[in-house]
Amino acid sequence: MKKIKLYIAASIDGYIARSDGDLDWLMKYPVNVETNYGYDGFFESIDTVIMGGRTYRDILNMDVVWPYKDKTTYVITRNSMDSKDDIHFVSENVIETVSALQNKTGKVIWLVGGGEMISLFLSHELIDEMIITTIPVILGNGIPLFPSISKDSEWETITNHKYENGVIQIHYKIKR
Repeated sequence: MKKIKLYIAASIDGYIARSDGDLDWLMKYPVNVETNYGYDGFFESIDTVIMGGRTYRDILNMDVVWPYKDKTTYVITRNSMDSKDDIHFVSENVIETVSALQNKTGKVIWLVGGGEMISLFLSHELIDEMIITTIPVILGNGIPLFPSISKDSEWETITNHKYENGVIQIHYKIKR
């Protein structure tokens, strides 16, 4: 069974983006050769990404090359769209589709975001692990990491790491 992992950055006050989706506050803390935050290793461990429609549109608007070209992508969206290349759009039977993906063989599934997807997946106990990279910035408002959770869940810390630039990364595993 494939695991679903959330790998995401958040501000100290728990936001993953500004209200308009802007990620400008992350620019002082880039993923690069010196400070990789374990991203390269994590990226190699996955073969599938899942994201919400807003996250998908935000990536398209960044004017960058599609960052997941060697991965199978599933976009959870309210708008029905035809699949293209290795990007599949899911607008119905979301939980059933994700559960079927978990039952396939392969590598880890990365839940990229956003907050609504995270809440939905947590509510259905679909996330196995979370790697949350806390950026030492307070935004005051924006898109919350956990906008509304319908049930409690307990997590144990697997590892934690403090980087020289003040970033803290904690890797959690769900207690089942």
